[in-house]
Amino acid sequence: MRTAPTILHLDMDAFYASAEQAAKPSLRGKAVIVGGLGPRGVVATCSYEARVFGVHSAMPMAQARRLAPNAAYLVPRFGLYREISEQVMGLLRELSPLVEPLSLDEAFVDLEAGQTAWDAESARLTGVKLRGDIRAVTGLTGSVGLAASKMLAKIASEEAKPDGLVLIEPGTERELLAPMSVRTLPGVGPATGDHLRRAGITTVGEIAEAGEDELVRLLGKAHGVALYAMALAHDVRPVVAERDTKSVSVEDTYDVDIHDRVRVRMEVQRLADRCVRRLRGAHLSGRTIVLKVRRYDFSTLTRSETLRGPTDDPAVVREAAARLLESVDTTGGVRLLGVGVSGLADYTQEDLFAQARTAAAAASAEELEQAEQEEAEEAVEEPVPPAERRWHAGHDVRHAEFGHGWVQGSGLGRVTVRFETPGSLPGRVRTFRSDDPLLEGAEPLPLVERRPGDVGSSAAGGEG
Repeated sequence: MRTAPTILHLDMDAFYASAEQAAKPSLRGKAVIVGGLGPRGVVATCSYEARVFGVHSAMPMAQARRLAPNAAYLVPRFGLYREISEQVMGLLRELSPLVEPLSLDEAFVDLEAGQTAWDAESARLTGVKLRGDIRAVTGLTGSVGLAASKMLAKIASEEAKPDGLVLIEPGTERELLAPMSVRTLPGVGPATGDHLRRAGITTVGEIAEAGEDELVRLLGKAHGVALYAMALAHDVRPVVAERDTKSVSVEDTYDVDIHDRVRVRMEVQRLADRCVRRLRGAHLSGRTIVLKVRRYDFSTLTRSETLRGPTDDPAVVREAAARLLESVDTTGGVRLLGVGVSGLADYTQEDLFAQARTAAAAASAEELEQAEQEEAEEAVEEPVPPAERRWHAGHDVRHAEFGHGWVQGSGLGRVTVRFETPGSLPGRVRTFRSDDPLLEGAEPLPLVERRPGDVGSSAAGGEG
């Protein structure tokens, strides 16, 4: 354990929802819920105003609608969230070479490794400056925890929420932890917490009093020893800058079960192409193709096939996924499909299965997607009318006359748009036909107008 609180944990506050509120003046101070809006959707993030009604992340969207019927329900804009995340991570890397991202909105930083903090006062000043820089660059707030270990830094950032900073002085850890719920410790979920409660253990202090032998008896050796050490505030895990990616995968959950076998095949092919694009984007290749199928009765099946060498050839991944699908019975209906690649490498050996497809392998992702779409259209016996343009709630649009706005809702051939920008006053609402030729999708606008010399402008600009 360190003798100074030089491990920092940053957690952005209600990240997706806060980004949407910053982008949409009419939603500031109101309940905002971001997630899948279909019948089987779940809440990804909700604003603090929505949490007052009992809404929380991972809650079924149908339940959230019952609790907060008047909230704004938006489809995630992951491109925007990734862009903001890159800006934030850029600021963290200015503090230290050891930054360990946990997700788009959360990371550990070893301030000692970056020589930006060496005692409690310098660590506090660094945390205060970081929070100011994040607000200046992104317009959003983040909570900061500072401590001598990763576990305690994360606990501190939770105590700091929202928009605060908590520093745990070395030597005060056990006193701080003692009254906290056992659920505060990493690895203690509902089942473990209930098991401990039945044994009369509900706080971290009671875990320490019970002793290691009793914890081992209750939870087994590995879990018991680890939990007892955490209750004593012992955590020597280092901040790790790079995490090895073990697999790359994509999956989709469908609002209505898919029964048609042709449609299932088409979806698997589409997912295979998306997976390969993600694989290539990470400059990786892989040997093992994995298919995931969740059926109508919630039973989940996985099938895998290992190739002779690593590949990032979309045709190879599509064919392997198709072969795996043949071994799965989907007649009762499918609610989720996924395609993944594991056994990753940062190079691609010549694929023996793809020698006859050199031209296809060299084609761009757009050409491959277009070819696949044409094959799918040929597989449909009856002509299908053109699909109605889809407008996702919360996504950006531009109208030739009224300018930039966002989709407030759509359906029955109409789309309602609120015209406003991050720097404007709350805007007016107008409704158009969904096929209005003057209305088109648009890229998100920056949440903060960048000017030369702004705090953190170099970090933000470098990430595009």
